[in-house]
Amino acid sequence: MSFSIRMQHWGLNTYLYGPKDDLKHRLLWREVYSPEEEGQLRTLIVEAQSRGLRFVYALSPGQDIVFSSSCDLTLLKRKLRQVSDLGCQAFAILFDDIDHSMCQADSEAFTSFAHAQVTVTNEIYRFLGEPPVFLFCPTEYCGSLCSPSVSKSPYLQTVGEDLLPNITVIWTGSKVISRKLSLESLAEVESVLQRPPLIWDNLHANDYDSRRLFLGPFKGREPQLRNHLRGLLLNPNCEFEANYIPLHTLGSWHRAGKEDTKGEGSNEECEYCPDRALSAALKDWMEELNQPLQAGREGEKRKSYQSCQPIQQPPGTKPGAPAAGGRGQKAQGRGLCGGKGLLSESQVRLLVGLHYLPHEHGPSAQKLLQDLTWLKTNCQLVSTNSKKAAPQKVDEWRGRASRFLSLCEDIAQLHCSVVGGNNRAVLYDLYPYVWDLRNTALVAKAFICWLGKDRSNILLYYQCDALDSALSEPWAFKGGVSGEVQMLLPVGSSSELFTHPPPLFPTSRLYNIRPYHSKDKVELYRMVRQLHLRTQGGPESSAAHPDVIGDRCLGPCLALCPEYSFILEDELGVCGCVLGILDVRSFAKRCQASWIPAMRDKYPPKMNGTHPNTQDQGEYPDSLLYHFPSQLRLDALPELVDISISRTLLTALLTALKANGSQGVFCEVQPTDRQRLEFLTKLGFLEILRGEARSREGVVLGRLL
Repeated sequence: MSFSIRMQHWGLNTYLYGPKDDLKHRLLWREVYSPEEEGQLRTLIVEAQSRGLRFVYALSPGQDIVFSSSCDLTLLKRKLRQVSDLGCQAFAILFDDIDHSMCQADSEAFTSFAHAQVTVTNEIYRFLGEPPVFLFCPTEYCGSLCSPSVSKSPYLQTVGEDLLPNITVIWTGSKVISRKLSLESLAEVESVLQRPPLIWDNLHANDYDSRRLFLGPFKGREPQLRNHLRGLLLNPNCEFEANYIPLHTLGSWHRAGKEDTKGEGSNEECEYCPDRALSAALKDWMEELNQPLQAGREGEKRKSYQSCQPIQQPPGTKPGAPAAGGRGQKAQGRGLCGGKGLLSESQVRLLVGLHYLPHEHGPSAQKLLQDLTWLKTNCQLVSTNSKKAAPQKVDEWRGRASRFLSLCEDIAQLHCSVVGGNNRAVLYDLYPYVWDLRNTALVAKAFICWLGKDRSNILLYYQCDALDSALSEPWAFKGGVSGEVQMLLPVGSSSELFTHPPPLFPTSRLYNIRPYHSKDKVELYRMVRQLHLRTQGGPESSAAHPDVIGDRCLGPCLALCPEYSFILEDELGVCGCVLGILDVRSFAKRCQASWIPAMRDKYPPKMNGTHPNTQDQGEYPDSLLYHFPSQLRLDALPELVDISISRTLLTALLTALKANGSQGVFCEVQPTDRQRLEFLTKLGFLEILRGEARSREGVVLGRLL
């Protein structure tokens, strides 16, 4: 359904046009619309009116208007007259989010900023023939912006006294994004404005944070409020498909208020219940979510999300390299979004719970955050060095960890279902958000698995930045649930590891990141052997030992510090890994003492050309190791469709290194591997050393933790 059909169906009656991507709404407000733009605007107006909706055209001239300029006033009238001639009968003048200061000409012409705004607004209102609906948005449009307070604000007092009585004043509540609207606060502002306000409700607006989406019900506004208002406008999510539940439940709220006023129906029917309204909205949305995309809608969506696209190459691989083994051939062509699956009701409830409201998380998000906080705080219970932990406490940690991991798996499966769902319009609008949370949940899941794995080392360091729940506005803390999970991780303050645009080509492949197990060694050795063949572009020598590549690239880490190795796997098995060394100095000594002698025994001198040539960690200068004591190596197969998963895999290792006290990590890359160099640079790695300053050719990149 189009927006007008939905609004008509749910009993809503007004649509205000004021999009920020229409430059002639705010930045270029003086310019009239072209004939083509006029045609588009007329279509919107006619469509709305044919559905019984009032179309309100809003203009925002406040950023640079000179109130005393007759020229600016003439241009303002010309613009609104043009829209009026298109059939629009309702208007709004917005002076929100602008500087209070006036130019010298305005200061000489008007007694105050409010006086200037009111004078221009009154004249425009009269010029348009005093239309029945004319809205005015003040600069002090909520309680927190009023100086010194709502009741004592000279600005609001001037508006109340001088603005013509039939002009409606817009108000957002006590805050820009108000958690609740009370009768008492509305009575106060009504007294000052000398008229009931119209609420511009930002409860579901998400334009201030690119990582947040609000799918929860209309909440915190009693239906009785409607008797003290001239109307209520809901400022929705930027994404069209994300507004089904917000607008559906707004319609339920509006109907409940009308029935309560008329005294119709039982008390339970008249009373608005957000949870009951949410269930009704979910039932209706489920039918639409699993319907194929309607004809004509696909052209309206971003062209970047299309199902048949070339597969991206991960960093460090050559495009067009021949496949080795059967895994790549099995994987080829699968995983890209195809639109064949169905979203279950439990998955949609999970989706809503994870992207609920700006001041409130849904049940699933609350469980996710509570369990992660508790598991991290009490991680010493499962350390093998903690002999005093009561068995029941250890069992509690394991039980909560299992519940947390299960929820993370549900989030990963939700991502796959959204990508593989029938309704592509929903995919286009929701994909960036479910993808972002999927990646963050993968890191958190790997971290909890790593904490719970039996190990002898003691966690030296972990960090949790305190969250200030009393922050006045939701935008003060970025990221929503993804951001809060991120900040609970040791590397949470490194935003470049978490905030990236989603890949152009959505994939429904199910990924998992977990700590290394000894049984993974065979598969990892096979993987790096395949990667070696692809990068070398030729067959492997028959005389070479099958383990030589694995022993050279992975062997020392897997043998001496396996606790800092993480595996990436999909439905087909292992497809990537990242290996870390916490302390390169001590690791080098252990290599000399045990690993290198073992390799000399495994590869005797008579096996010419097959010795793994284990790297001598002692070659790195002390000046490097002082700031970057840890090292990493990242490998992934080329058929990895979602290249961002490599970033997530690397972040899982950095989380573990930081948790155990590392202050910096480095890696060595061949100077010709531009893709990997670019990949690491985007994650905050900087060039530290080049080969000409050392005995090897590689470029050393490092980043602080």
